Amino acid sequence: MAKASIPVDLLNPGQVFACLGFMEAAELLCGPTEGRFGYENAQPIAHFCMSVEGTENPVLEILSFLTRAQAEAVAPLDSHLSTAKWDVKTRYRDDPVFPCEALDSPGALPALLTDGVNSIPIEHWADGSNRDNVKFWAGAAGYPGVALARDALDLIRDLGGNELAIAAADPFNVSAPQSSSFRFDWRRDYIPLEVGFSPNEHGNISMVGFPFVELLAAIGMQNARPARINPRDKLNYRYGVSSAMLPTVFVRAVLGGESLGFPTRSFRMRLGWPGQEGQARCILDAQEEPRT
Repeated sequence: MAKASIPVDLLNPGQVFACLGFMEAAELLCGPTEGRFGYENAQPIAHFCMSVEGTENPVLEILSFLTRAQAEAVAPLDSHLSTAKWDVKTRYRDDPVFPCEALDSPGALPALLTDGVNSIPIEHWADGSNRDNVKFWAGAAGYPGVALARDALDLIRDLGGNELAIAAADPFNVSAPQSSSFRFDWRRDYIPLEVGFSPNEHGNISMVGFPFVELLAAIGMQNARPARINPRDKLNYRYGVSSAMLPTVFVRAVLGGESLGFPTRSFRMRLGWPGQEGQARCILDAQEEPRT
């Protein structure tokens, strides 16, 4: 059995989602997985500990996969939709199975990360369920989620050897200039009215993003979602973590705000509108909720 531990900021929702993303990826690449958030009292900085079957470091295995992977769009059988205009390959299913009803835009197609041997889906915005799709971006000209995944993969493509080993010790702080993202990491985002200007209007300013957080948080949303506190309120969510060592299926439930009898901490995530209301959202902050 192999174990790994990485630092995580519990007040950064994207990092918490990315921890579950590590578990979802490990389930596919390494086998049955367990994880826990190691924290003390009310401290926001914790360590996420993961255990998998096998002998290889699961964090290093997953990061290595991401540096090799390509992002492809997945389209229904006999579909006319294509992401070729964004230089992203479209893979057409050879059976009628698809996660949602027929789509009318290629920008909404699910994504698949693949290295030619293993594959990891990213399709939380098109899973056909009644769960919140946790879609924060609203790309210009229909910029698709699969292109956002491709862009993030390109930022970590050249990591290898010692650089990859260093990244595996603290993957959520690996940064790079990032022009677009899934908006899971609040450290990159902003609301122009609050900061006093828009970096988009200044060509010499590059926003710094955190590609591993973005990719793994998107993977983490595959089977779990933070809970919208009020169904009519799109700007307030709740998520949770537990210090108990749990299999992936229970970590999913705890992230969605269920305690299930395990020791947990609960956080409220507040969003805002960086542009026009009803379009893109970004994470403003998170606060721990009082324990009852």
